[in-house]
Amino acid sequence: MHIHTLEQWQHSHDFSVNQDRAEKNTKIVMLLTAITMIAEIVAGTIFGSMALLADGWHMATHVAAFGITIFAYQYARRHAVDPKYTFGTGKVSVLGGFASAVALAVIAFVMAFESVTRLFQPQAIQFNEAIGVAVLGLAVNLASAWLLRDHHDHGHDHHSDDHDHHQDHNLRAAYVHVLADALTSVLAIIALFAGKFLGWVWLDAVMGLVGAGLITRWAYGLVSDTSSILLDGGIDKQIKLDIMTAIEDDADNRVTDLHLWYVSQNHIAATISLVSHYPQAPEHYKRLLNHIPALSHVIVEVNHCHGEPCIDFQRDKSSHVKIQATDRHAHSVG
Repeated sequence: MHIHTLEQWQHSHDFSVNQDRAEKNTKIVMLLTAITMIAEIVAGTIFGSMALLADGWHMATHVAAFGITIFAYQYARRHAVDPKYTFGTGKVSVLGGFASAVALAVIAFVMAFESVTRLFQPQAIQFNEAIGVAVLGLAVNLASAWLLRDHHDHGHDHHSDDHDHHQDHNLRAAYVHVLADALTSVLAIIALFAGKFLGWVWLDAVMGLVGAGLITRWAYGLVSDTSSILLDGGIDKQIKLDIMTAIEDDADNRVTDLHLWYVSQNHIAATISLVSHYPQAPEHYKRLLNHIPALSHVIVEVNHCHGEPCIDFQRDKSSHVKIQATDRHAHSVG
């Protein structure tokens, strides 16, 4: 029985990042959007303006998306050390970003459907009121984008090949919702001025389709980035190669099995199995990987190769090492 403390062999599994500032700014944006939404719905009801009502309910969908963003931050923080989550709650914010991206895609679909309907069934537009609504919405969106953009871009490495995984996808989703709303307002202003002064009423519907297409593209990109993390994919091949090179350049080690996955948007876990004539303790191989900062949780299995050279390998830079003949016995796991 061990009588000494085990703390030196244990570590925290809280891989979440402090996002207090991002959460605070998102709350402010949600409040601004909610106030504008209520004002537009009330004014639309009193003055009988469909433009005001439509934009008000449209903003309601963004309020809901911001609510998802805030909920994800709070849930991740409250359950960060909950033992039922094997690798902590680092992926909760990624899940929030995925859910918001799906909501964004639904908004784009509704916009496209409404635009196509208006192409074939044009409706009378109250230009002055509609322009006022669009300008008000754009002002709110620009203020919201300014609040979110500062933290959204903070610490973002635009030169990294793997930069999509080194940002807050939850905040990115909220930022894209704001950009989508701002884009809608800009396109609406252009179309409404063209309709009022040139009589191009059809341009309103066309701009709606253009906006829906761009929003769909943003939503697809966000879904793709978040789903790759949620499904334990999307690891940069260069990171895999760096791990194999660091271990195999030491003695006659050969990596026989390697698995990498994200436990949060900035932290990677790894399980590594290797074979060697000169096995060392797992800590030795972990030290070889200290230069890879994204690695936050590493498990190493070391197998001892006995007798004559038993490794006839072919290295494939894009996958694992293929071992053709081995005589292996587990040496240690850590």
